[in-house]
Amino acid sequence: MIDILDRVQGAALQAKITTAEEAAKLINPGDHVGISGFTPSGYPKAVPLALAKRMESDPFQIDLWTGASVGDEADGALTRANGIRRRFPYQTNNDTRKALNSQKIRYIDMHLSQMAQQIRYGFFGDTDVAIIEAVCIREDGGIVPSTSVGNSPTFVSQAKKVIVEVNVSQPMSLVGMHDIYEPQDPPYREPFPIKAAGDRIGTDYIPCDPAKIVAIVPCDVPDTTRPLAPIDDDAKAMSQHLINFFLEEVKAGRLPENLLPLQSGVGSVANAVVSGLAEGPFTNLSIFTEVIQDGMLDLIDAGKVTDCSGTALSPSPDGLKRFYDNIDKYSKHILLRPQEISNNPGLARRLGVITMNTAIEFDIFGNVNSTHIMGSKMMNGIGGSGDFTRNGYISIFCTNSVAKGGDISSIVPFVSHIDHTEHDVQVFCTEQGIADVRGLAPIERAYKIIENCAHPDYKQELLDYLERAIEKTNGAHTPILLDEALSWHKRFTETGSMKKQG
Repeated sequence: MIDILDRVQGAALQAKITTAEEAAKLINPGDHVGISGFTPSGYPKAVPLALAKRMESDPFQIDLWTGASVGDEADGALTRANGIRRRFPYQTNNDTRKALNSQKIRYIDMHLSQMAQQIRYGFFGDTDVAIIEAVCIREDGGIVPSTSVGNSPTFVSQAKKVIVEVNVSQPMSLVGMHDIYEPQDPPYREPFPIKAAGDRIGTDYIPCDPAKIVAIVPCDVPDTTRPLAPIDDDAKAMSQHLINFFLEEVKAGRLPENLLPLQSGVGSVANAVVSGLAEGPFTNLSIFTEVIQDGMLDLIDAGKVTDCSGTALSPSPDGLKRFYDNIDKYSKHILLRPQEISNNPGLARRLGVITMNTAIEFDIFGNVNSTHIMGSKMMNGIGGSGDFTRNGYISIFCTNSVAKGGDISSIVPFVSHIDHTEHDVQVFCTEQGIADVRGLAPIERAYKIIENCAHPDYKQELLDYLERAIEKTNGAHTPILLDEALSWHKRFTETGSMKKQG
């Protein structure tokens, strides 16, 4: 067994050190199990793997609750063991995605800021077990999390039993990087005393009654973070469009010279756009976001960032190594909080956060689909994009104008699934250009989105659709041709391309 005695303080807690297999036996069929992790960072590995192995020989299922997506040792292994009955709030695992799109897992896609308080409200039943990855445990039971916080504080406070997985591959240098604050629930909730992204309001550990800790499991498996796509010309173009937009906003007096706190979603496009800001003219930037990816590290390395607040470190494998190799430098700027704080809509609005998220597709009127492929197949989930978009000072969505080698237009007559309505999004950006639709009526928005954001292969057909819709609806406020609105998606499912044949 891995020696973790120097990371577990006190004889009483050290007596609870056991194997992953023994800890997994403490989880019962039908349990509601909350685990740490937000993206494949800071999630338990040994206990979920042992639990999946137990399920293979003695089949049963649990409800799995997380902060967001987690690594394959949890989502993947438990899915392959047919061990997940119900799953929320977000996932990115290929096996899990296939299972939930074939009704083998009941999946609930949720706004990430809402989950913790809804668990405390009892909306989903009791929290039976919490499994939390930690750097170390204090003698008073305080759990120091590793590379993410997510929903862990609420899982710990609400769980009947707590299993702590102490991961010795996570450096002790992470101690002090967390700001743990769990609010009271209405009607007793106080305002969050955060006036700037870097303000600390809590403790650097998760409080826990040591009597609730039923097992402590050693682990030495590192986070398995996802690689990010190379920053290509399209991503560079989007970055430049946004830099030019921000410069105009500063010139017009609508933004200060150091902008306002920035939020960026998960994934390669979002990361590339942020990374481009490292070469821009803006300095003394602050970050108030959920995930901290390579682009945020680029900004810190460039000396452009003062404070960077999030709930998870989610860089690429190379980025994670860079973080560990320079942790003393990064720890001066980075603060990890629970997701109900990092993603809090009230804080986003009060701080004036500039939100930058990624769309699967958006339509000519400004509705955004960020979750479903062709309207039916769940990709990952809404994540934190909804928390920020509706409450941002300026809300921006980015995407490449086409996908699948040009066979899919990311700008369509009408989206096949709506996550963010036309009322919530103000700026759209593709490699083709940027459309600022603030103050524009639906038809005005449509012309601007088509002109500035659509790919040339699809621009004329979008204009033709819009003008026929205006004519046939006699200039309706939001002109839609009901028999054609989803015809582009239908064409793709039938022919493999949205392009007209012949």
